[in-house]
Amino acid sequence: MKDEQRAVSVKPERFTNRQLLALIGPLLLEQFLAIGVGLADSLMVSHVGDAAISAVSLVDSISNLMIYAFSAMAAGGAAVAGQYIGRREADNANNAAQHLVLLLGGVSIAITLLLYLFQRVVLTTLFGHVEADVMAATNTYYRIVIASIPGIALYNGGAAILRTIERSDISLYVSLLMNAVNVTGNAILIFGLGMDVSGAAIPTLISRTLAACVILFVLCNPKLPLHLSNIRSFSFRPRLMRNILYIGIPSGIENGMFQLGRLVLFSLISTFTTAAIVANAIGNTLGNFHLFAGQAVNLGLTPVVSQCVGAGEYDEARYYMRKLTKVCYALLIVINLLILAALPLIMRVYGVSPEAERLAIRVTVLHGVSSMILWTPSFLVPSFLRAAGDARYTMIVSMCSMWLCRVLFAYILGKYLGYGVEGVWFAHAILDWSTRSLIFFRRYRSGVWMEKAIR
Repeated sequence: MKDEQRAVSVKPERFTNRQLLALIGPLLLEQFLAIGVGLADSLMVSHVGDAAISAVSLVDSISNLMIYAFSAMAAGGAAVAGQYIGRREADNANNAAQHLVLLLGGVSIAITLLLYLFQRVVLTTLFGHVEADVMAATNTYYRIVIASIPGIALYNGGAAILRTIERSDISLYVSLLMNAVNVTGNAILIFGLGMDVSGAAIPTLISRTLAACVILFVLCNPKLPLHLSNIRSFSFRPRLMRNILYIGIPSGIENGMFQLGRLVLFSLISTFTTAAIVANAIGNTLGNFHLFAGQAVNLGLTPVVSQCVGAGEYDEARYYMRKLTKVCYALLIVINLLILAALPLIMRVYGVSPEAERLAIRVTVLHGVSSMILWTPSFLVPSFLRAAGDARYTMIVSMCSMWLCRVLFAYILGKYLGYGVEGVWFAHAILDWSTRSLIFFRRYRSGVWMEKAIR
């Protein structure tokens, strides 16, 4: 009898293991796909010439700044919808999704127009020192690719909404379509038609715009728990938009500043030796593989925690945090050990100079070991806090840590103390991540985040 009473008192899990796997599994594939397609793109563009490679790299540093900012805004807005789902307020959840799409569409279009209006200022300020042929290719690529920012912003918004209702499989299919169109278009225009850098830009614009249209069309399905209604039935609700801005704007600023810091460090590394620049490029490429699994778990954490917090079940939120932390550590350890074991073979494929290979191995080992130990508390914990509504705190800490630990100490160690690219990566993967881990874990343990849910 006591066993029966105990069994009745046990609450069913809000997210079963199967549901978590269905949420995170597609995200793992999507993150891995994005990295693989990026590599394929860079290989195809390399056939156009050095000027094209440089142009794509330069412009992508600008567009990626926008993409990461909008992706963070989308995740923040989706966290608001998730909290409403946890409260069982379906109408507010749907309206939050619609307000998020409206916000992303309006802001991304406005920023795109500003980037076109100030194109010459932006390019000459950031890259005025490049050679004439590189600048010409940069202008061509810029004019086409910048138009894709609203498309990728809306796609990220739609993907975040789908993750909130545990349908990351749909966003995976749309991502497959987007990347297939991009790669196929590059192959046709570059190899088939012999086009210049525009052959790489046009497929990017088409694929991102197509992905946005498809994912918004899918979200118009009224059978989905979160969906978009027709424009005529939409009514603007200031309170909902205020809640989205409360989490979304700090998240967007945080990610935007993070990418700006990467630009500053890229500028610093460009003053080092050629071997150091090559080693940094290899380290960045392998670093994406170091972290893609962690990024997938990070994306899956937001809808889980936001729904628990919305329901007022803070112990549940902690439970899933512990559970996904273990998953994240396990994935990162396995993947990074495999990459470290394969390093000799990878270096043989690159075939770079002995000095570049030596530096590349050092920064890759440094980043890989740090990814296994420090990345999870450094990034998974603040994602938990943001999903709970504590976005302003994470923004302030992240920005201070980045500029003081990552950027300032990168200059001190890399430039003034002469450690070069190794000093830059030490500041990034050890000093910055350690500082973030300590501060965010303390905030998590304090429980202050329980008072930050939307009102």
